[in-house]
Order: sequence, then C-alpha cells, then structure tokens
Amino acid sequence: MPIKIKRIYEPYDPDDGWRVLVDRIWPRGVSKERAHLDEWRKELAPSTGLRDWFCHIPEKFAEFSIAYRTELDNNPEIQEMIRQIVEKSKKSQVTLLYSARDNEHNLAVVLRDYLNEKAGSV
Repeated sequence: MPIKIKRIYEPYDPDDGWRVLVDRIWPRGVSKERAHLDEWRKELAPSTGLRDWFCHIPEKFAEFSIAYRTELDNNPEIQEMIRQIVEKSKKSQVTLLYSARDNEHNLAVVLRDYLNEKAGSV
C-alpha cells in the first residue's frame, strides 16, 4: 500500500492509518491530542544544516532531495527505521505528517517517494 503524506494541520482521518510525524521540530499550535500521532520519528528529518540550507526555497528542492536521500542512505540507524516503516506499509496505510506550508517542496515528499521506492524493491 503506497505511503501517503499529509500536512499535520489538516483534520485527522481514520483512513490515514498509522500516522507518523517526520519533522524534527514539533509543529506550532498543534496539541498532542489534535495530532493523533502513532509515532514521532524526528530522526528521519534532514540534518539541521541541510534543513537550514534548503529553507523551503523551491529552486533548491532538486539539490535538497539528492542531499537528503544521501543522508538517508548513509545512516544505518535510519535504514532500520525505513525498513520498519516499509514493512508496516505492507500491512496497513502509513501517512507521513509534516508541517511545511509548501505541499510540493518539503521533506515529506522526498521521504514518501524514497520509502515507496524501497517498498517496491523489498
């Protein structure tokens, strides 16, 4: 089942399945109750240096995507988390939650595609 992404400020939907926040920083104005999280995996977020460099500038998105995927590939602990999420996605819906305003140029877009590619190769 393909992994989905959703902005955390959107209303909770039971069809989201397993909801995991992938931002390094807790989203402003969202209570733990309203978030309806199953897990917060801030370790999956890009490094602070990469996140600060990207600064959600769409023109940097392609380069950001490559650098972020490289960070994911080169971290054995992250690879174990990825394996767990991919396995979970084979049994039920998984939705990655993010707080960025830009729905097309954010870490969750890259991570979703990365995870879905891994799911196809497992």
